[in-house]
Amino acid sequence: MSKPDLTVALVCGPDCDMDSNAIRSAIEYFGGRVITYWIGRPNDLIGVLSGEELYPDTDYIILNFHGDEGQFVMPELDESVYGVNEPKGDFSPNDVKRFAKLKDKIILANGCTLGVPLLAQAFMDSGCQAYIGPDDYPDGNAALMFALRFFYEIIQNKKSVKEAFELAKTTDEEMSMYQFYERK
Repeated sequence: MSKPDLTVALVCGPDCDMDSNAIRSAIEYFGGRVITYWIGRPNDLIGVLSGEELYPDTDYIILNFHGDEGQFVMPELDESVYGVNEPKGDFSPNDVKRFAKLKDKIILANGCTLGVPLLAQAFMDSGCQAYIGPDDYPDGNAALMFALRFFYEIIQNKKSVKEAFELAKTTDEEMSMYQFYERK
């Protein structure tokens, strides 16, 4: 195998396996390397966001989750299953501030309301280079198409992150809810 153009961490939230598989297949077809992380509990997500479980030389992180009101939707576990200090309920901006260490990473949070300013700022404070996500509730097919077009432009057409974002936004009206945050 030749050296891939880039390495992507695909972080698959609960009930997001179909579109995650489509995203993975497309990025690999375009020439990228994809490392998939299946999230079943908050500690799984913490392992990725803290960098402890993140594959070396990861360029991009796709947080492919369902989102609601600016939080990552997490499964509700039985009280006896949670670890010590493991957050319960949905994963909030405060949880991101507490655990994330993502120096120079580019994040696509591809779930409903995961592009709201409060959550984006929490990720930017963790050291991200750029953060992208919708600030409203896009149709699932639109979210999939945004991710595919974004990575197509980066890999195939060698566009910058900002250029790829702008081109992906032109795909249709649903894409207008995607927001771009960049470290200055």
